Amino acid sequence: MSEIDARFWDKAARKYASSPIADMAGFDKTLARTRELLPPGASVLELGCGTGTAALRLADAAESYLATDISSEMVAIGREKAAATEDGAAGRPDFRQATARELAAEGTRYDAVLGFNYLHLVSDVPQALGDIRSLLTPGGLFISKTPCLGDMTPLIGLAIPVMRLFGKAPSSVASMTAASLTEAIRAAGFEILADERHGSEKKDTRPFIAARATD
Repeated sequence: MSEIDARFWDKAARKYASSPIADMAGFDKTLARTRELLPPGASVLELGCGTGTAALRLADAAESYLATDISSEMVAIGREKAAATEDGAAGRPDFRQATARELAAEGTRYDAVLGFNYLHLVSDVPQALGDIRSLLTPGGLFISKTPCLGDMTPLIGLAIPVMRLFGKAPSSVASMTAASLTEAIRAAGFEILADERHGSEKKDTRPFIAARATD
């Protein structure tokens, strides 16, 4: 993701925060499944956390939870939401503006890395997956749920460049299929543990994938 994308998401953050989740039942299922998969006492990193909706729901399932995003405004809203919770400091995530590449360079390793609605918004998917692999402890868990635009109607792909011209889409949008995403995750050094669909609608183009980093 670029500085241009950071500015795009900074500008969109407040509207994004006020928008309802389109498929709450699917979202709840994803969070419940993630809880099942997280090891006890895990250190968790979330990439592309947005305004922290998932982080605030999952942080109490981890020993530590760092929620990150390229957008400083998204992170600021996440912190505001965390401060407004009634649970005190217990179970609150930490928020930070950062990219996977920056975090990978620091050398800290996590038991689990989460990316919800993330991978389709990176400029280089194999590079991002390599960074994620390096962020994990041996045998660590990567959990992804992201739209696969290549499985959607071709009109979506045609619309994105037009939307960019009017400032309605970020510069980084990857058009993957579920099959190509799964293969990319394997190629990055992961074993697929789960490949599921949690959406309430008949056609769900957002695969939930859990993968373990191989030695």
